[in-house]
Amino acid sequence: MTTLVRNGIVLPMTGTTTFDPGSVLLDGTDILAVGSVAELDADPRAAGAEIVDATNCVVLPGLHNCHLHSGLLRGTAESLSLWDWLKTYVDPAHRALTPEIAAAASLHCYAEGLLAGTTSVMDMWRYMEGSADAAAALGIRATLVPYVADGEFDYFETIETNRRLLETHRTASDGRVRTWVGLEHLMYCSEQCFAEAVALMEEFDTGLHTHSSESIWEVDESLKRWGRRPIEVFYNRGILGPNTVVAHCVWLSDIEIELLAKTGTGVAHCPCSNMKLSSGAARIGDLRKAGVAVGLGSDGEKENNNLDLVEEMKFASLLQKLTTLDPTTGDPWDILPMATIEGARALGLDGVTGSLEPGKRADVVVIDLGGLHTTPLLHGDDFNAAAHLVFSASGRDVRDVWVDGQRLVAGSKPLTFDIATVRATAQAAAEELFERRAKLAVE
Repeated sequence: MTTLVRNGIVLPMTGTTTFDPGSVLLDGTDILAVGSVAELDADPRAAGAEIVDATNCVVLPGLHNCHLHSGLLRGTAESLSLWDWLKTYVDPAHRALTPEIAAAASLHCYAEGLLAGTTSVMDMWRYMEGSADAAAALGIRATLVPYVADGEFDYFETIETNRRLLETHRTASDGRVRTWVGLEHLMYCSEQCFAEAVALMEEFDTGLHTHSSESIWEVDESLKRWGRRPIEVFYNRGILGPNTVVAHCVWLSDIEIELLAKTGTGVAHCPCSNMKLSSGAARIGDLRKAGVAVGLGSDGEKENNNLDLVEEMKFASLLQKLTTLDPTTGDPWDILPMATIEGARALGLDGVTGSLEPGKRADVVVIDLGGLHTTPLLHGDDFNAAAHLVFSASGRDVRDVWVDGQRLVAGSKPLTFDIATVRATAQAAAEELFERRAKLAVE
């Protein structure tokens, strides 16, 4: 089926090019053409196409959430430092988790993200066969990354369970769903675990995702244990490279930034989580100047409290401005790529999606800028749609979403799931999780 998304403000994310007004022509799974309204109206391929009116809306590529943890702890894990928070809330919840609860959490998180314009997630979670089913049902792209740890952390995934997921879901759902290797954390994984993760990554020709340098304590502890900073330890253990994405990277030295750049390692920046847990502010400007692919991540619902990547763009900009005392940083045209094409590049998906170009997959989002909070909407020399996206809009303004050419959201209403059903399932699963966690605490 051919669809013409017509008369919007089209941001292809191939630089700062705009078509205002512009249109995007979709056919099947792919983008056929991007250009001015007049140009695409005259394109014979648009004859008979379904018309989606995008007047007063921005049309841009789907958003990539480069670091997510599915979960059901929202609003219950507050006002603690990172390591106290992990010990008090997160680790006990992992002990109590079941495959059914994990699947309900993924369905809930993916649905929330999809309604806010997220077309691709990298989710680090457990029992991820259920996550794959959730992504397939909703139609979203998902990179599945099992939490792997060893030693005393026997309530996470293992190299063996990661292998089993790779055997069944290396790629699935026509390539929309894929599996990577996951390492929970430097402090949760032995050197042997790292070596096995590298071997698994090479065996299945896939990527690797982990956390690093989220807190000062972590850096100090790494120096104490190994005499090197965390990213230097990663380099020595062989996990850095173009198929690796590291979340957070808040406390980096110049040498660590150089290591990330020279190895082609991607970074997932999670500004809301880093602020909420008082972790600090990542050196995003320095990372990007060095050529590191930096995408945006929400982190989990428990350390962010929503999965709204449109809102995350605002915080990514303001955090840079605040911590550098430089108002020229965090420009909208620097932030928008992090949510789109740079996020895709970090995930190794930039050949498939991340920009609106002929031949790429039709992952398209329409965001309504017709509200009071996005008025005035100006054009020409006073063009301000990019600024509105970063500073004024939120995921609630998302109107339409396509992934692989399939329309998943229309008029802000989901087409592949029922909100009430997803919410009820998540509510019941959360209540069961908390009951199980309470019983484990007593035992």
